[in-house]
Amino acid sequence: MSGTAHVHPEATLVPNKIELLAAWLPQQPWFDGDPTRLEKVAAFRLVDPDGEVGLDCMLIASNGSVFHVPLTWRDAPVDSADLIGTLEHSVLGTRYCYDAPTDPIYMAEVARVIREADTDADVVAEGEGDARARTISVHGTGSATGKKLGGVPVILRKLDGIWPEADAHLIGTWKPHGTGRTDVLATLG
Repeated sequence: MSGTAHVHPEATLVPNKIELLAAWLPQQPWFDGDPTRLEKVAAFRLVDPDGEVGLDCMLIASNGSVFHVPLTWRDAPVDSADLIGTLEHSVLGTRYCYDAPTDPIYMAEVARVIREADTDADVVAEGEGDARARTISVHGTGSATGKKLGGVPVILRKLDGIWPEADAHLIGTWKPHGTGRTDVLATLG
């Protein structure tokens, strides 16, 4: 397991995550949904080994399609990633939101999870001891061929049921509308 991600479910976010994404998603070449009709249908977290960067991954539905939208959250701006925007978090203060596939901390952790056949993190609300129920279960496959896995992960954005050829995958299993579904979220090798 990839550790524990601590969240603040009681916090107020201004703008909220969906409002922040509604302004950014239409500018992305892989997004063909309606930015006025976004619904978060599943989410998971990974954990920065240094505990500095929030690694937040959402599945967003719009116009009958599902999009994999991983984000990183930082308490200060960085030049190493593409900024989506900022929001005010009532507990943590100003948070800088980045497109995770452009953030080296996220990419390193995705590669590690895939290589080591690890899983997503448990999510625990601050002040509580038990992990929250998962809306998606995520795991890396490790190398199917025994080949040493190197390189940079490829993050899939529009989830269309196609499994790209690769040496290893990051897989998500979830139940939209009560029906089981498995998607490739990223590849390696």
